[in-house]
Amino acid sequence: MTRGVSTEIRPFGDRALLVELGSVALAHRVAAAVEAATGEAALSTADAEGPAPARWIVGAMIGFGSVVVHLDHPLADEGTPGRDGLVQWISSVVEEARRGRLTVPPGRLVDIPVHFDGPDLDEVASETGTSAAEVVALLTGADLDVAFVGFSPGFAYLTGLAAPLDAVRRRATPRPSVPAGSVALAGGFASIYPQSTPGGWRLVGTSSRRLFDAERPPFSLLHAVDRVRFSFAQSRAADGVLTPPATEARLRPPLTAVGDRWIEVRRPGMLSLVQDAGRHGDAIGVPGAGPSDREALILANRLAGNHDLDAAVECTAFGPSFRFSGNGHVAVVGPTGTEADIDVDIDGRPCPAGTLVPVDAGQTLSLGRVRTGLRAYLAVSGGLRTPELFGSRSTDQLSGLGPGALQAGDRLALGPPGQPRGRLTGPRPTVLGQDPSVLRVLAGPHRLPPPAWDRLVSAGWTVDAASNRIGLRLRSDGDQLPAGEGTIDSIGLVTGAIQVPPDGRPIILGPDHATVGGYPVIGCVISADLSALGQLAPGNVIGFTEVDTHLARLAWEQRERALDRQVSGWFPTATGP
Repeated sequence: MTRGVSTEIRPFGDRALLVELGSVALAHRVAAAVEAATGEAALSTADAEGPAPARWIVGAMIGFGSVVVHLDHPLADEGTPGRDGLVQWISSVVEEARRGRLTVPPGRLVDIPVHFDGPDLDEVASETGTSAAEVVALLTGADLDVAFVGFSPGFAYLTGLAAPLDAVRRRATPRPSVPAGSVALAGGFASIYPQSTPGGWRLVGTSSRRLFDAERPPFSLLHAVDRVRFSFAQSRAADGVLTPPATEARLRPPLTAVGDRWIEVRRPGMLSLVQDAGRHGDAIGVPGAGPSDREALILANRLAGNHDLDAAVECTAFGPSFRFSGNGHVAVVGPTGTEADIDVDIDGRPCPAGTLVPVDAGQTLSLGRVRTGLRAYLAVSGGLRTPELFGSRSTDQLSGLGPGALQAGDRLALGPPGQPRGRLTGPRPTVLGQDPSVLRVLAGPHRLPPPAWDRLVSAGWTVDAASNRIGLRLRSDGDQLPAGEGTIDSIGLVTGAIQVPPDGRPIILGPDHATVGGYPVIGCVISADLSALGQLAPGNVIGFTEVDTHLARLAWEQRERALDRQVSGWFPTATGP
């Protein structure tokens, strides 16, 4: 932990640092400087003491007066040159920003026409001791500042509300679905919902401005440091204003493929998604997405002769079937990397999972039930070449980016095939005697009272049926955890973070989690256990055990070495250790 003047830098899990600054303007300057240095560091060389600290950084996420610095590998131990050098470098950036030597370009003033017809307008007026007309006058009479963008793509947190609107509280029970375009207040902020999502803010109006458009740069209408002015909308379809997309579920057109190498979906399975390395769009609220079980994706791709994180199919519970346009090779890898993981057949003839399998033109590959966990990964030689958004082909369930669940009739294009490999050397390894039903966690960055933390790591927790790729909701037969701080100033989030909402039921964030959040994070699952996290199914009972950053990094290094030894031989010769 490192402190400066109103600054604190502390670990956030094992692959991020939380930099608490106490100033929105300072957070903007620090995040911009970190992002700029990260890009420049890619061209730098290692010095005598190791890589330049900025080379370890993959991004920075602005919260309310804070910045989360994301790293590409787990933190070194405290007191080592690598860890101390990184913290010192971030501290120097903060100091430069405090002295006014770092600046960010001024933002724009964006007018947002609003129909003040929200279902909570009268309730907000009553709570604040005003009239509905006075609420509207206060909202249209001030220019609001974009503190940061997060939660979902294009969702801007606006500050500068006049009293008493700055004291409006969230709803006690969030709505399961808030319509796109809703203008809302809560916790000292105003915002407009870009997509239909769950939400607990008070709805005071609607706007037809499109806040986020994945097809048109710069994608988000609002960015940090912009200013917003609410005005009265003259009509429901004003000239030059984009109408938000329909919020109801709808079928998309089938995916098409150019060229002669593709696979066609015959049966979609329960939930089959294209996933690759994921995205980096934190500054405009784009979730990372990517595989729930990174290790299984890597092993399947290595067997198929692809790059480690090429796009493949993530199969959930019950898999899809595909017809092949030409000859190729496939590999299916699940929770253990063995044949026991999932039923696989070609034209009705069983074939093994966990190994490379040739497929001829016109044949149909079918994946059945995932038996030993929740997810398995199908990699095809050449990798999937479905359309990209923000540098990734992944589907994100929070924001709806990507193609979504595969549908019958989709044709998934394939890239040029590489040289396929032979086989897996055996079941996927466990390290340090790790029980897959016990997840190792690092405490913090927020702390619970000791009795509450003891309950987290001693109780058995059941994965609730409401869990998904966004987060695993946990419940216990005994008492839930106390909410502690209740809500906090919103901060950037990481996969594996354990949030505690007011009901005291922990939520472990998955790959599609919101980029920022306002619930305390009492611990984070270590990187080495995130693949195990991705295999947990509703009804599974799990536990937690606390570790330190030294053990977290050691576990990660051992898993990476084990993965490197897992694939042997070359097809069709299966020699190897």
